Parts: sequence; C-alpha cells; structure tokens
Amino acid sequence: MKIDIAVYPTSDQIEALMASKEEGPVVMLNLLRFKPEADERNGGLTGKEAYQRYAAKMIPFVTSKGGRLIWAGRVDGHVVGKGGEVFEMAALVEYPSRKAFIEIATDPYVEENIGLDRASGLEGQWLIACTSGF
Repeated sequence: MKIDIAVYPTSDQIEALMASKEEGPVVMLNLLRFKPEADERNGGLTGKEAYQRYAAKMIPFVTSKGGRLIWAGRVDGHVVGKGGEVFEMAALVEYPSRKAFIEIATDPYVEENIGLDRASGLEGQWLIACTSGF
C-alpha cells in the first residue's frame, strides 16, 4: 500500500476546500511525518526540531488571526486501518473559516519567514479539514 503524503496542497485541493458550503470554523487535523535530518537551512537539526521552530512562530501567528491550537502530540500507536503508522505527530488547529485558513497559510509573513522551517523539517503530511457535527 502506497501512502501519499505531501508538504503542500495541490491547486485542486485548495479549490475543493474553498468550494465547501461550510462557512463556520474549520478544524484542521494535521498528521505529520518529519525528515530524519532537516535541510541545509537548519543544518544539524532533526526534521522534528526544524518543524518545532516553525510551530513556535506559527502558533502565535494563527492565534493573532483568530485561530487556536486545540491539541498536539506524538503518534504512538496505530489501532485501526493501514497507512497511518507513517505519521509521527498529530495536531488539531481551529481556524475561524476556510477562507481564514487560506489567508493565514498564504500570508507573506508565513511564506517568507515561518514556512522555511516547516519545509526544512517536514517530509510530508495529511491535512484534513473537519467541521463540527455528526
């Protein structure tokens, strides 16, 4: 079984996210896998350490835009299904809306300052948009 992880969404994925009729808050389920060693930019650090640099700056930025970190932690077991064992960390981040998520993720400050550490340490992820309700 091949698991497809990526560092960035495709344009089709962004279009599908924005096409949703959901207008309220969105919780992004982040399932993360790190590089064993970070890129040259963060030479000497593990991928996880480089990503932690990103998170330390990104969380306050998201908060300043009305979002919040709900929970983050290590993935230490895989109980049902197949494929998820590739992930090392999970996080739940709430954004005021899908539009706000896109605005935050594509903000020039993120792209020019914060996002470099993310790309340096992240091997890939699944990012799943979730909405309240059953």
